[in-house]
Amino acid sequence: MTFFDNISDFFSKLPSLKFSIADFLDICLVTFIIYHGIKLIRETRAMQLVKGLLFVGVAYLVVYQFEMQSSTYIFRLVFQNVFIVLIILFQQEIRQVIERVGKSKFSALGAFIRGNDDELESTVNEAVIEVAKAVQRMSDKKTGSLIVFEKEMHLGDVINTGIAVDAKVTHELIGNVFFPNSPLHDGAAIIRDGRLLCAGCVLPLTKNDSISSDLGTRHRAAIGMSETADAMVVVTSEETGTISIAYRGTLRRGFTEAELREVLLDYLIDSTPEKLSVNKDSIKKMFKGWKK
Repeated sequence: MTFFDNISDFFSKLPSLKFSIADFLDICLVTFIIYHGIKLIRETRAMQLVKGLLFVGVAYLVVYQFEMQSSTYIFRLVFQNVFIVLIILFQQEIRQVIERVGKSKFSALGAFIRGNDDELESTVNEAVIEVAKAVQRMSDKKTGSLIVFEKEMHLGDVINTGIAVDAKVTHELIGNVFFPNSPLHDGAAIIRDGRLLCAGCVLPLTKNDSISSDLGTRHRAAIGMSETADAMVVVTSEETGTISIAYRGTLRRGFTEAELREVLLDYLIDSTPEKLSVNKDSIKKMFKGWKK
């Protein structure tokens, strides 16, 4: 029986099938998973992998239909281990899904335990103002810098590569960290909850080959960090003094001090669900038209 005969046989049996509540819930669950899977990989490198897999699937149907024995055998070996292949290809996306699920489950509980976040917001607000001021000064002097603003996903692996600081953020301190030829100036500074947690950290470089060849190691590290976590990364170019932000694997360049401050505050201060929704919409509009 051929593939198309199997499809015809399936549809011929549909009128006799019984449809229960469990079947309805099953369909809803599968639809939910597929929808969020597509939403997750849309406009990412993973989407190209999906297109490639679909092409391979079509090729398999063709060789199967024409009874090409050798090709069919090779394709069958691939699809027999498709689950392992998918895990290898989409390991980064799968990790992000699990992290987001964990974050959504416990973020509300964490907010309840922490109680009033006014003090935290004040600390973050002051840190953003100081960082924006420091970055503008470094931009004027063409001093390179790389600053990561951690959000929900903690960057433990990255933090372990640097030197612990755990200090209040000031523009003088940021300037000293990235002062040329200082021991920590080549690495990244990590800011968590408005405090300079550590400096001299090593960030993962992006594996995206489509980004501009004009971008140096700092910018590639910023993009790589934003691809693997929900952090927002600020970069200052030591060649041009240009201020850039990396967010969700995308880089936008040419910020002023005021624009940088606005973006960071919109993204970091979101203590209530209503404010979070507004901030996400604001950031999405602000990031419209970003170039990778």
